[in-house]
Amino acid sequence: MSDSQKTERPEVVDEPNRSLLPRVVRVVSRIPATVSLVLLVLGAGVASQGLWTSVTSQAWWSTVAYGLPSFQDGRWWTPVTGTFFVVDPWAYVPTVIAFFWVGLLEWQRGTRVALAYFVGGQLFALLATTAFLALAGMLPWPWAITLAGTLDAGPSGGTMACFAACVGLFASPWRQRAWIVVFGYVVIGVLFFGTLANLEHAFAAVLVLAIDRSFRIRLASTRERRLLAFAISLALGVVQLITLVVPTNGPFGPTAALDGSWIEVGIDVVVILLVSNGLRLGRRWAWLLSVIWAGLNVLVAGLYVVLAIYYPADAPLEWGDTDVSIATSMLWLLFLAYLVATRSAFGTRRRRQLGVERGSRSPEPATAADARALIETGGGGTLSWMSTWEGMEYFRTSDGLVPYQKHAGVVVALADPLGPREAAQTSVAEFIHAAERSALIPCFFSSSEVVRDVLPAGWRSLVIADDTIVDLPGLAFTGKPWAHVRAALNKADREGITFRMTTLADETWGIRQQLRAISESWVGEKGLPEMRFTLGTLQEAEAPEVRLALAISSQGDVDGFLSWLPVYGPEGEHRGWTLDLMRRRDGGFAGVMEFLIGSSARVFAEEGAQILSLSGAPLAHEVGEDEGRIAHFLGQLSGILEPVYGFRSLHRFKQKFNPRYEPIYLLYRDEGDLARIGPALVRAFLPDATLRQYAGAGIDMLRGS
Repeated sequence: MSDSQKTERPEVVDEPNRSLLPRVVRVVSRIPATVSLVLLVLGAGVASQGLWTSVTSQAWWSTVAYGLPSFQDGRWWTPVTGTFFVVDPWAYVPTVIAFFWVGLLEWQRGTRVALAYFVGGQLFALLATTAFLALAGMLPWPWAITLAGTLDAGPSGGTMACFAACVGLFASPWRQRAWIVVFGYVVIGVLFFGTLANLEHAFAAVLVLAIDRSFRIRLASTRERRLLAFAISLALGVVQLITLVVPTNGPFGPTAALDGSWIEVGIDVVVILLVSNGLRLGRRWAWLLSVIWAGLNVLVAGLYVVLAIYYPADAPLEWGDTDVSIATSMLWLLFLAYLVATRSAFGTRRRRQLGVERGSRSPEPATAADARALIETGGGGTLSWMSTWEGMEYFRTSDGLVPYQKHAGVVVALADPLGPREAAQTSVAEFIHAAERSALIPCFFSSSEVVRDVLPAGWRSLVIADDTIVDLPGLAFTGKPWAHVRAALNKADREGITFRMTTLADETWGIRQQLRAISESWVGEKGLPEMRFTLGTLQEAEAPEVRLALAISSQGDVDGFLSWLPVYGPEGEHRGWTLDLMRRRDGGFAGVMEFLIGSSARVFAEEGAQILSLSGAPLAHEVGEDEGRIAHFLGQLSGILEPVYGFRSLHRFKQKFNPRYEPIYLLYRDEGDLARIGPALVRAFLPDATLRQYAGAGIDMLRGS
């Protein structure tokens, strides 16, 4: 190897280190307090040998440790000194990891705020715990008396306060969910393990909750209240199973493993399994049964307490493991309080139609004719006519209709609500409320900025396509940008291709048969059936309001055709047209689509139409990396279907007509709904596809539906 070759290798090896060091410096510069605290804890561990030996065995342990005995002996400095020591060597790992929350809080809210929460939380947790034990230790309460004489060390009160403060930074609804986790952690820790640290964690969490008040369950959505009830119910069952096989030592006494009442736990778990899904769906019967069962658990615990008072410990009557039963009843009591506080979220029964109670006197269900009449009189967007197609359902609002389809527990509203534009906010709110009352997931697909701007706070939006709009007034195919269209029009003249604007009903039987043959030939080449939802078929083209653009060869054959959906203005006038079907005959005129669209634009412009929408190619929008899981899902689905339907090539084709773009959105509540929305959209687009066809196209994401 030559000398020049030898000198190149160190530069390549050192390059990652050179780029990594500035990043580390930047991170450290953002969280100096966190880094300093971690170094102080580790330095104290080295100096005290606590990293490899338990400090409780050291002679100076009582001098630095905090607790009620330290205050009674006048060691007032121990809340400070005890913060930087860790009791056992193994505890250094979770202690250092817990400082992640201090660093996150410092990164987001600054050094002063992070230090305030850490120092304030640590001191409050220690002082509140000491005061509580000073009072409780005067009672004949073995657990409290034992803890009152215990010493402890560590920064867990401060790190717990920072963790709770970080929860307040989460976006809704994750904030409420995280608070439930915090509550569960501190309550279970106190009730079943009951160490000094568990008490400190509880008081630290209470302090933060009192300061920022970020947990407001009454402000949570109906769906969120149900989801939390479902999670809490399942967690109760898991806790009871764990406490049955794991020894505990809480405020109500110690228990041994496998020493509890299997029958009692088994009955509770069975009831939980029966009602938990009903709670998720908001069923009234599930809420009522949960309230009754929680009340029974609390009453049984009360009965245990009464019997323990009137029967001595050596009585021949065995009452089972009352310690765990009483502790568990405290969880049931908290669950009962939650159910009562959120009772308005549980009032649904199975429905025949969205928002309509079974057996109730409700208006006649809306039909496609109602939707058509509303569009023709009040106007709509470029995609509104699609809401009149087969397979759509309609939710009546105070001022209009919301067209939707229901798949996999999701109600997918199509385009914008029908009715006056100023009533969009009311219609959207009523639709969301009705969906959540029916335990369904609401979302809006192919909606405009009108709907996005009136959504409740916290909803997410994702651009899934761009509506390609050509403005017709003053349209002239001049200049280089229109060269493709002019070439197609000129070639059609040379080859004797004629253009005809018509309707399907006005054409002869022979022409209609040609159209069906062209369409069936196109479908037969695909591995999947024709897509629906926002893509029509010849069946939708039969409506008298839909117009067809035909390219007829000199021999009388149809070389290609388009279907145009009407776009109505607010006064019921024809404002424009939206492109739907695009079909061409194999071996026909090469530029037939450019010819048809260009000729249609001329006709519509002469008739006084304002716009021509080439529609948005579904799933063809280029999504960014920061647009979340649903963007990844739609991108994956688009890639799978591209060889079958050519969405992206269609999007590129439409750019030949120099359109302006208006975004088309998918609107949804939060990321938790995406696992259900994805399969629902696939079902909406491909309602007739079989599992074999899905597998043949490479679509395996429907297993979750």
